[in-house]
Amino acid sequence: MTPFHYHAFGLNIDSHFELPALPQATDDASADVRIHTGSVSTEGLDNPNKATPFYQSSENTLWLNVPDIARFLVTDGNSILVDPYPGSDEQSIRLYLLGSCIGTILHQRKTLVMHGNAVRFGEKCVIFAGHSGAGKSTLAAAFHKRGHEILADDVCAIDAQGRVAPGLPQLKLWQDAANKLEIDTAELDRIRLQVEKYTFPLKQPVTEQLPVAAIYILSSHNLDEFEIQQIKGMKKFNPLKNNTYRMGILEGLGLKAEHLGLCSRLASRVDLARITRPNHGFKLEQLIEMISIDLQKKGIVAA
Repeated sequence: MTPFHYHAFGLNIDSHFELPALPQATDDASADVRIHTGSVSTEGLDNPNKATPFYQSSENTLWLNVPDIARFLVTDGNSILVDPYPGSDEQSIRLYLLGSCIGTILHQRKTLVMHGNAVRFGEKCVIFAGHSGAGKSTLAAAFHKRGHEILADDVCAIDAQGRVAPGLPQLKLWQDAANKLEIDTAELDRIRLQVEKYTFPLKQPVTEQLPVAAIYILSSHNLDEFEIQQIKGMKKFNPLKNNTYRMGILEGLGLKAEHLGLCSRLASRVDLARITRPNHGFKLEQLIEMISIDLQKKGIVAA
């Protein structure tokens, strides 16, 4: 029997590892995903579709090797096998379980997984996507301080109907982002002991799936002004594909056709825009004001 039972991303998860970031399961429903310990090959997979020094993937299977932390085997959208290295810490193992491993599980279950944060606006949500360091979590935290609920941080699971499933009830913030938001990190846990990035727990997390109304792709440039560019028609497709979570891992799983179909369906449903901000100084208040005005123009929030 696995000792811990959780519910996140629309899935019941049984785990041999304690995962404090995940909400507890509230019923006795059978597990959709099991996280357990065991032996994972040191060499990787037989005949992988894609192989790198740190991961290999084949049909519905991912082998992931994180030196000094653990080897992971993620299979069939329902199993994560963990083989820890001697002396590794569970905090670091949890980071990869709730990132690359759960992201792969969602890919294998034919979910569109975006590298973004989902914020609730009324009975819909808005996703802020972009590369690491683009400011997704900082922006989501700023909206949260203004009373908006957060559905997902970093790993954003979107089903075939264009709805986001609630993910981890927390935000991950670097120290400089916490400083901008006047958040005291003294009582917060680091995501890993070695880095100044913290988990900021969310009170009263969202428990229902919400449809995506709009997506903003965040980027920066050397100019002083903000730019917002609406993306229309077929031009929506590539930004969605390019902001897929762990796209490199997805390529070898044999799920390319399903992924392209999910991107196409979502593109037909949502407003999509690219926001480019100055890369010197975050200018958070101006960014929030611009997004709020744009959401009013789109009719997503009341004027």
